[in-house]
Amino acid sequence: MIDVRLHLTYSAFALKVDLQLPGRGVTALYGHSGSGKTTCLRCIAGLERAEDGFVQVNDEVWQDSRNGLFVPPHKRALGYVFQEASLFPHLSVRANLEFGLKRIPRAQRRVDMAQATELLGIGHLLERHPQHLSGGERQRIGIARALLTSPRLLLMDEPLAALDSQRKGEILPYLERLHDELDIPVLYVSHAQDEVARLADHIVLLRDGQALASGPIGETLARLDLPLALGEDAGVVINGTVSAYDAHYQLLTLQLPGSALQIRVAHAPLALGKALRVKVQARDVSLNLQAEAHSSILNRLPVTVTQEIAADNSAHVLVRLDAGGTPLLARITRFSRDQLQLHPGQTLWAQIKAVAVLA
Repeated sequence: MIDVRLHLTYSAFALKVDLQLPGRGVTALYGHSGSGKTTCLRCIAGLERAEDGFVQVNDEVWQDSRNGLFVPPHKRALGYVFQEASLFPHLSVRANLEFGLKRIPRAQRRVDMAQATELLGIGHLLERHPQHLSGGERQRIGIARALLTSPRLLLMDEPLAALDSQRKGEILPYLERLHDELDIPVLYVSHAQDEVARLADHIVLLRDGQALASGPIGETLARLDLPLALGEDAGVVINGTVSAYDAHYQLLTLQLPGSALQIRVAHAPLALGKALRVKVQARDVSLNLQAEAHSSILNRLPVTVTQEIAADNSAHVLVRLDAGGTPLLARITRFSRDQLQLHPGQTLWAQIKAVAVLA
């Protein structure tokens, strides 16, 4: 468990949060610029000192201002990844990585050089210098260097913000591997909802220095009382299990959690029983009073209407649906809402294109 209580005041900004976060997996600190994400991360690292602060990572207390305790940053067992990798330009990749490794006594090392280079796919880069690397490669080196400090906590401050979409696409699979294969909790700062949906298990929504919400990613993204539901990227995250694969049409079948319902996704083959996370955008969900059999839309799920709110566009509404225990969101026009006579408790069919599901 990670306990964080921070109260820090500047002339034009105040951070005031009280959070209990999971001690494993990826927790995203999400919000617009100026919401307090980076300030919160810097306080946890000890780079900023909250006047009223308490930071505990599992059994280690790093700050307890009410009892006069403040552990300096270099004595906190953490790794910090910034937007820019900030590698030493005069050193090779290998020497940059050894810089992180040498900070930790051999007996206390939890991640070794071979593991870090394999996880980040950088073994072929070890003899190069930073000026001969792409932005994505430099960032992967920076992450590996942070891991080689064997941190109890890994802090990542918008590590993909300086990369173009192609480089982001290259590095995200490596971040997913860290999530799956390392037992190191990660606090991940981002203002990109697709990144958060792909990587995070838990999300903290920050605005104006305060936490509007904190909870599991699936539940929190589906809440209509939060601004997350109003944006163009609004949608839900579903952790499904592969139950079949059609090699001819290259379609995966995913079993929804705790349900007999399934969805099909255009995807490369995966082993049966493997977990796969997908995001279903609210704008890609349509509603029908009947199960339309003759349609190009492959996914038709029986759902129940649970809630409706006005969208940010006055022509639209947002509808929350229950699909066998899995929440879905649908963004539809007010005209369609009236034509379908939608109301809480109503049962109907949600339609989702297989090519629209983001895996």
